[in-house]
Amino acid sequence: MTEPVLSPAILSVEAIRRQFPALRRKLDGHQVAYFDGPGGTQVPQVVIDAFTQYLAHHNANTHWAYATSRETDAMILEARRALADFLGAQPDEIAFGANMTTLTFHLARALGRQWGPGDEIVVTELDHHANIAPWQAVVRERGVTLRTVPFKVETGELDWDALGQALTSRTRLLAIGAASNALGTVTNVAQAREMARAVGALVFVDAVHYAPHRLVDVRTLGCDFLACSSYKFYGPHLGVLYGRRDRLRALDVAKLAPAPDSVPERLETGTQNHEGIAAARAAVDWLASLAEGHTRRERLARTFEVFHERESALFGRLWDGLGAIRTVTRFGPPPGRPRTGTMSLAIKGVSPEQAATQLGAEGVFVSHGDFYATTVVERLGFSRDGLLRIGLSCYSTQEEVDRVLVGIDRLAASM
Repeated sequence: MTEPVLSPAILSVEAIRRQFPALRRKLDGHQVAYFDGPGGTQVPQVVIDAFTQYLAHHNANTHWAYATSRETDAMILEARRALADFLGAQPDEIAFGANMTTLTFHLARALGRQWGPGDEIVVTELDHHANIAPWQAVVRERGVTLRTVPFKVETGELDWDALGQALTSRTRLLAIGAASNALGTVTNVAQAREMARAVGALVFVDAVHYAPHRLVDVRTLGCDFLACSSYKFYGPHLGVLYGRRDRLRALDVAKLAPAPDSVPERLETGTQNHEGIAAARAAVDWLASLAEGHTRRERLARTFEVFHERESALFGRLWDGLGAIRTVTRFGPPPGRPRTGTMSLAIKGVSPEQAATQLGAEGVFVSHGDFYATTVVERLGFSRDGLLRIGLSCYSTQEEVDRVLVGIDRLAASM
């Protein structure tokens, strides 16, 4: 297995980039610049190695007496410990699944079995539809009411007065995103949790876009449940669900009778993606390896602190550079407001697909469409073609930001 190179403080961007095989790719002579991290980041070599070495040397199903099965059991436990450190939780509060969407549908159905007509769920317009559709399914199946809190189009931030009005004594759950994958908006989940607690509601947090940019602390957030996806923070395609131990025990989950009824296994239906779990643990350990500290959690905190500083500087350059292009409209909070290094924009006279195609031909990979944040894009008036999205990751550089600015300026000038 390739080992990451440790540094007394934190690795430079150049040293980090050397650990990602994908960053060596060229397209028609152009070095590829990946700005598609909000849809899925590239992975370091150690994550690839963990995936393949599990399959090559430890591949087995769980809970049997022979060596590879015992090794798989031990690997899963170590992965729970790693993801618990990543989220500020305990290992038996970490469940794995195919992805955040699948886990959320599973959780929603389990919670919904306790509810019926007269009960209410609150969601927000800022959310990815993976945090809306599962709760809409509960509405259809159980007859509960769904209330939707708007965001302010001019700022890209949640309407807090509307949230206060939506939460009532009938609210059973607030489902809220910690960060918008379309606008980059970071929402104060701890504040929302206090408001939900005041009316006795549970809180579910979609942290898929938040987790690559800020270190999650479920205790500080005070949520009952939280989901994220490791492929957004330099890992494999895998979903992770945190649930408070008592909440997980109380869930009326759909499960096979012979399957374990202990937490967190009772949330995990069928045989899991063991190679993905091994690689997810490697992703967390890789992030922790980039900085010093006495514990994995301390090292993760330092890594994310430096990542945030670097990302904020690059985002300021991106925001200002796009603002200087007359026909570009930027969406979401400006630098200085709570946000990630992800933004969406529109170029007058150029469709998002046209822009993404042209930039992609130059080796600049950006995404276009509605990013499953359908309501956000509709509220902004771009439901047909969507928007162009640029996302910064830990391997993004100033030179790459300048390349995307030059490319967008050229596109805008051509119109």
